[in-house]
This record gives sequence, C-alpha cells and structure tokens, in this order.
Amino acid sequence: IRHEYAGFGASGRRPRLRLRLRLRKSPGKDFFSNLLIWRPVQVHSSIGGGRMRKLLGAFIVSLPITVAATPPLDNFVLLDQHGSARELYYQSDTRLLALVAHGRRCESLNTAYTNLPSVQRSLASSDARILLINSDQGTTRDDLVKSAEAASLDLPILADTTQMIGSALAFKAAGDTLLVDTRTWSVLWRGHVNALAAAINQQLTGSATPVRDVSTPAATCPIDYTPVDSQLTYTADVAPILRKNCAVCHATGGIAPWAMTHYDMVKGFAPMIREVLRTRRMPPWHADPATGTFENDRSLSDADVRTLISWVDAGAPRGDGPDLLATSPVEYVEWPLGKPHLIIDLPAYTLPATGIVDYQFPRVANPLDKPVWVRAATIVPGDRAAVHHILMGASEPGVPVVEGQENVFDNYIIGYAPGNESAEMPEGTGVYVQPGTEFLFQTHYTPYGKVTTDRSRVGLYFAKQTPANYLRNAVVINPTLRIPPNNPDFEVSAYYEFDKAATVHSLVPHAHYRGKSSRFDVLYPDGHRERVLSVPNYDFNWQRTYQFTTPLDLPAGSRLIHTTVYDNSRKNARNPDPDRTVPWGLQSHDEMLYGNVSYSWKNETSAVPIHDKGLADTYQWVGFLDHDMDGRLSWQELPDRMKKRLVQGFKLVDANNDGGLDAIELYEISKQQARQQAAR
Repeated sequence: IRHEYAGFGASGRRPRLRLRLRLRKSPGKDFFSNLLIWRPVQVHSSIGGGRMRKLLGAFIVSLPITVAATPPLDNFVLLDQHGSARELYYQSDTRLLALVAHGRRCESLNTAYTNLPSVQRSLASSDARILLINSDQGTTRDDLVKSAEAASLDLPILADTTQMIGSALAFKAAGDTLLVDTRTWSVLWRGHVNALAAAINQQLTGSATPVRDVSTPAATCPIDYTPVDSQLTYTADVAPILRKNCAVCHATGGIAPWAMTHYDMVKGFAPMIREVLRTRRMPPWHADPATGTFENDRSLSDADVRTLISWVDAGAPRGDGPDLLATSPVEYVEWPLGKPHLIIDLPAYTLPATGIVDYQFPRVANPLDKPVWVRAATIVPGDRAAVHHILMGASEPGVPVVEGQENVFDNYIIGYAPGNESAEMPEGTGVYVQPGTEFLFQTHYTPYGKVTTDRSRVGLYFAKQTPANYLRNAVVINPTLRIPPNNPDFEVSAYYEFDKAATVHSLVPHAHYRGKSSRFDVLYPDGHRERVLSVPNYDFNWQRTYQFTTPLDLPAGSRLIHTTVYDNSRKNARNPDPDRTVPWGLQSHDEMLYGNVSYSWKNETSAVPIHDKGLADTYQWVGFLDHDMDGRLSWQELPDRMKKRLVQGFKLVDANNDGGLDAIELYEISKQQARQQAAR
C-alpha cells in the first residue's frame, strides 16, 4: 500500500511513505472476520509508529497495527521425538513461545535441559510454552528419545532433519533460544537457555530489569550445518528435482492447480514452494518416515528439500542452459496404466451450485459375458473440482443389492480421491467379477459455486491368468464417535481382529475436516504391540493408499487397531463449527473413524475360498463396541437392543463362560436368529 502524506516535512519537500503490511490469517475464523482481525500488521518506515497509526487511522481503523520487534517468523511443521507433528503457528493459544536449540551431545547443557520441564510447569499453558529444536546432522528419532530420557525431559524435541528451520532461526549453537510473541510471531528476546526463565518472567510481568544472558561459549556446542551450495540454479539443480518428483501432478491437465511448464512459472510460485515444503503440505505424502516403508513413496529427501528451499532463499536464479521442464515436459496421461480392457461410464450427475449433495449410489450393469479377475483400475473424474471421492465394487450373484447401502465394500475394487487415482492389486491377487452382476458405486460430490455435470469413468484391467488368491477388504470403523466441542486432541479407536492368519497389503486412514493425525497398530496374540503406519499430519485434501513394500504377515488372533486424533477447536482453520458436538456422518461436516485394509487370507486360494462375510462383519462390529479391547463384549458394552434380547439368556450364549461375548459367539446368535426368521 502506498500513501502520499499531504503535509510537508521540515525540508519543505513532500515525503512519500511506503507502507508494507504483512497479513496472517487467524485460524478458526470466517473470511469476513479475518478481514478485520488479520495480524500482524507491520509498519516499516522512518516515521514513528504512533504518528503512522494516526495517518492510517482514517482508512484502516479495524486493523490492530503494531510495530514488531522483528519480522515475523515463517511457519513450519516438524515431527517431535514421539512422531507427533508440531506446527509453529498452531501454538497461538499461548502468549509466549520459547524455541530452544537442542544438542544431544552437549553435556554442558544437560542441567539446563533438565531444568526446562520445571520452568514449563511453573507457567500457565496460556502464558508460555517451550519447544526444543534439534538440527544435529544424522540424529535419529531413537537418539532424541534417549536424549530426552537421559535428561528427564518430557518436552517436545522437534527433529529438524533438513536443518533448514534451525538455520532460518539463526541457531548457531545448542542452547541458543528465542522468545516469540505469538500475537505477531516476532522475536521478543534472543539469548541463552540459561536465561530463559528470567526472560519469560520479564515479558509476563512487564519488568524493565534487563535479562542477564548467561551463555555457554558457542564453540563448545556448535551446530554443524550441512554446507549449502551458493551457486544453486534452476537449470542445474532445481528443474531435475521438480520433474522427477512434482511435475507428474503439476502437468498441463494434471490434478495440481498449476503446471510446472517453464522457469518463469516455477519462479512465480517459488515463495509458495518454500512455504509448502516448510509446512509439509507438499509433497502430498504424510506417512512418518520412521514407521514402515511403502510403495510409491512421494516424499522428498532431506537433501532435495534443502536444495529447493535454499534456491528460493537465494532469489530463485535461473542459471545457464536449457529449461528441462520446457524442453522435456511431463505430459498428463488419462490412463496411466495403459489402455483399459473395459471402460465404464458412470451415469451423468448434475450438481447444484451450492448446498449439500447427498451421497449417490449409482449402479452399472456388468456388460461382460464371462468371469474376469480385476488386477488394476483407474478412475477418471469428469469434474475434479466436484468429485470428492468415488468408491467402486461389484455385486455377487444371488446377493440382493439394497439401494443406498454400502454393498460397494462386499466385493471392493477401487476408491478414488485426490492422490488415489489408480490401484494395482498386489502380486498374485485380484478381485473376482462374475457375469450377470452389477458394478456398484458410492459417489460424494461437493458443489463449488456453479452448476456442473459430472461424467466420471472407470478403466478396468484384467489378469491374463487366474491369480493365486483373492484380495479381500475390511474397514475399521467407529460409528459411535462423538467429538466434544472445543477439544483440540480427542482420540477415537477401533480394531479389526483377524480370526485366521492373514497378509495385510495396504492401509488407508480417513477422517474429515477435524482429522489431525492417524495411526495403525498391530496387537499380536502374545501381547506385544507394533506401530505399522503413522500419519502425524493428516490432510483431508489427500487420501493416500499406503501399500507396504513388504506385506505384513499376521498370525490368527492379531488385532489391527486404528486410531485418529481430532481437532474440534478454533485453532483448526478447517473446522466448520468448533462449538458443535460432532457425530459420525457421511458428509464432511460430520466425522469418521475409517481405516481401509486390503488383505489376503493365508489359507485361502482362488480355487478354494474360505472367506465368511458374515463373520468378518461381526468382527468389525465387535471392534468398535469393545471399548476395553479385551476381545469380547461385556454386558455393559452390549447395545441396548441386544440387552433386551439377552436379558434372560446372556450366560447361555456365553459358550466359553468368560463373562463376555466374542465374535464367534455373536455370529452364532445372528445365524440362529436368521434360521428362526427363515422358518417363520
């Protein structure tokens, strides 16, 4: 904003004032409110802040203008020693934030680190919070856990594996400390960790007494940063990284909102590239790298992240030579797996410009006159902006299709969402489709401001030979969830028990706007528990399938536990209504605990199927009602409708007399009821 001051200065010349305003969207507010409360607004001028406020007051009366001590810190997201995601700007619920450089090999700071938890406990959570940041080269998650245990340190230690955050904060040695005002994200004080308590006290009390900076010589604990090439260029260093990792989506016609077609385009988006890398929004791969290894991993190496951010920080120089993205562009391919054997057109559906559209359950007759095994599939949405997701399965002969029910999962083939456009079945497996059946779909549409008609298509690929086994599908759910209002960390779990030995191929965590993090653990029959997937920074915009590089072999009796943490607070910028108790629901303003699992039975073959759908459904049902996760439903855990039926016969159906009903016993009850109904 430029404003020409109407008066004249002492020199008699008319000064020109250049005002630069930095605006940050305050989370949890609607757009109009943010026009009034965005902050911080910084004034960079030789004119004093008070006089500047007077000048600006006539036309920006609503904006809280402050003169910050320093430019605001840029946002970032790092994982701590426990694998939890920590975002800088998410700490806005505390007045002061202390960022402390951590060094796990710095023995001279052991006492200072050990004292930090007592400093934190002496403060109200709304007054100040302490986060440590470790930028040491080669430090692993286990190293940080051991370091914290040795110092009795129960505060988060954030792993700055790229070293870009510690470098940007100008941390030169372990113990370097910043005290940050979360209202403006400006640095109020820079010093040593030994003086942190005094600095916090000074800020909270408004004391004018200067803080004595008790420092440790930097040479004793310097941070050894990886040298950054000062000659980085787009042509030599950046374009190859972008073409290999990003341009497949950022192509003309691709799913990304802009295409990486040449240098000028990339340079224009360079600040955004820096931001999304620092906040881990891109690339769209959210699995914790310390847990499991997966096919089609879209993450970038620390070295590549360091190169891209350093290049942007250097001004995004082009360099000499040809432009790789212009001379060798990545072309958008409609059918990335090749020409399909069968293309299915979904019925056209016209969406209104606004409002909530109910889930649609279209059905398409199977045109094939012979059985096939589906080995792969691709879904091409007709209108990507309108299609939130599409799930697809096939009916089974003789099994009635109930309108509006989830039959799509009975013989599941593929689910589309941004990030999940194609699916290839694991080697040796497939989905069996018989003639005379129907292809079943569940479609979720989201209006986006104009009337549009979606005409989505599916391409199917068939196996040349009969695969060895069926690919089965289960969903770990908890439809009883109710998320309290204004709760930033509400955790919900459920499990699915494998009654026979199984091989798990892939997992898909799913939640809605309030989903914050998600994980899967296996509880083995011998009692030990193993984490197999962690998504610490869940992003509703991307629904990834995490396919194990080495499938999980699980013995009979293993339970796959799915847990999601929800943020139903105002700090969650996507939250539609933090004051609402949120139930289970299909629409995105409600919530889900939903974990999709693809697996195969060890002792099943394509020639001899052993899968029992009714028993599998019962195990799913037990998995969300069994609150203490002991493998059986006690009388207190039973739904009211079952209590009414079993009020006199609970002990009779408890065949093993263990005081509860397990899935086998419950399945026998359901089969007996079905026989009784059939006999009437």
